[in-house]
Amino acid sequence: MASYKELLKQRESLEKQIAEARQKEIADAIGHIQRLIQEHGLTAQDIFPAGKARRSAPTAKVAAKYKNPLTGETWTGRGKAPKWIDGKDRAQFLIA
Repeated sequence: MASYKELLKQRESLEKQIAEARQKEIADAIGHIQRLIQEHGLTAQDIFPAGKARRSAPTAKVAAKYKNPLTGETWTGRGKAPKWIDGKDRAQFLIA
């Protein structure tokens, strides 16, 4: 059975081989990609189009349901309640 020090040397050697193999494969991949880009006349915009990322569906504005009579602030009734209405009877703040 190999000793601890021998195993550490083997690991170091393997890590070096792994790093070299990775660099070679990356270089090969980049070369291949560059050849394809040239062959097909592609641009960066063709490969990475801007503005075509995932877009969420447009959200419709929700009408305000409550209004603070002192400041004119409004709230739709969705999400966390503002401090001016929190814990109070909401009926008195309803917009007619």
